[in-house]
Amino acid sequence: MTTARLNELREAARPERLGAVASVVGLGITVRGVEASTGELVLVGENRARAEVVAVSGDAITVMPVDRMDSLRVGAPVRTTGRRMTVPTGYGLLGRVLDATGRPVDGRGPLEFDVRVPVDAEAPSAMERARIDTPVATGVRVLDTLTTVGRGQRMGLFAGSGVGKSSLLSMIARGTDAQVNVIALIGERGREVREFLEDDLGEEGLARSVVVVSTADQPALTRARAAFTATRIAESFRDTGAHALLMMDSLTRVAMAQREIGLAAGEPPATRGYPPSVFGLLARLLERAGTGAVGSVTGVYTVLVDGDDHNEPIADTARSILDGHVVLDRKLATAGHFPSIDVLGSVSRVASRVTSREQRAVATALRSALAAKRNVQDLLDVGAYAAGANPRVDAAVANAFEIEEFLKQDMDDVTPTDEAWQRLARLVGTMGL
Repeated sequence: MTTARLNELREAARPERLGAVASVVGLGITVRGVEASTGELVLVGENRARAEVVAVSGDAITVMPVDRMDSLRVGAPVRTTGRRMTVPTGYGLLGRVLDATGRPVDGRGPLEFDVRVPVDAEAPSAMERARIDTPVATGVRVLDTLTTVGRGQRMGLFAGSGVGKSSLLSMIARGTDAQVNVIALIGERGREVREFLEDDLGEEGLARSVVVVSTADQPALTRARAAFTATRIAESFRDTGAHALLMMDSLTRVAMAQREIGLAAGEPPATRGYPPSVFGLLARLLERAGTGAVGSVTGVYTVLVDGDDHNEPIADTARSILDGHVVLDRKLATAGHFPSIDVLGSVSRVASRVTSREQRAVATALRSALAAKRNVQDLLDVGAYAAGANPRVDAAVANAFEIEEFLKQDMDDVTPTDEAWQRLARLVGTMGL
């Protein structure tokens, strides 16, 4: 008899530790009679639905469901597992759609190579991280030139609802030169998931992507865990030396899910009802992306700003942790300008390290012209601006159509990085800047 088989038999013969549901209040389930640590999985009820321990107090533990639980009663049996949540890894995941626990939900059968690792992991040490010195191509002209993203950088897409965040993500997924895409759709409407996969991402994009889905109707713990599942999968590619692109839509819904978890576990509400654990979770989650000793995870996170207020707590916290932010403007979106990126409101903190001096010069020239025009926009609107007062304004006004054509881009248009820089250089040259 092999050692592995002997261990299986010992595990099967081990007595079960049974507890019972003491109360159910909102999202939290209080269990007595068993000992378990936070993060451990337990099985609740006769159908053994999975739940995770989120708080420990005295002789009771508080768990929250991972699976859907219906008709739960006081006294229902609870079994401990002694295990924490694990997720599958490896290149066999490419082209697959998974749920928050790593189970396939695309109807294509089980995973071919199901090597599982714990979902929790430590972020790379600050001194072990390689420096960011290589740009990442996104296929989006305005991003590649005016807000250049570096390999291993963490960028945020900040916008209100319906301004084009998901569409921009799909453009990046199809146009990036990253070796692997890991896409997390968290808190999305169920209707939108299939539309994103088939219409926005397409077969070509899905073939080199791993998609993790947790829809809005699923338990809060499942939605929060989906973010860490996607991050752990991206980390596993980084550990092999690959350069992965992690896209998460949206970081705000992760924070909202953690708010539900924290309040149910008894945390006091703080800023706008968010308990302190929300801000700690955001830091832990975002710090796990980035460069490692060998590979990298470039993170692109959408942030749904509440009421278009870019200073609300989650947006403000995310902006302070991330390495740059791209702002999507509702006025541009309503005018049919896509991608609706506000160039002057968007910043990449590593752009100067991944671009050449010549590239920075042409990007700065266009930015300065756009800024000069914005400063006198009121005068231009009423016809009170006197031509010749500012050469940059004159150049921006005279070439307004050409500038707009450069900044706008169809969803199906993927522009190589070299071509984008060449177009920008020609535009700046035409403007005489």
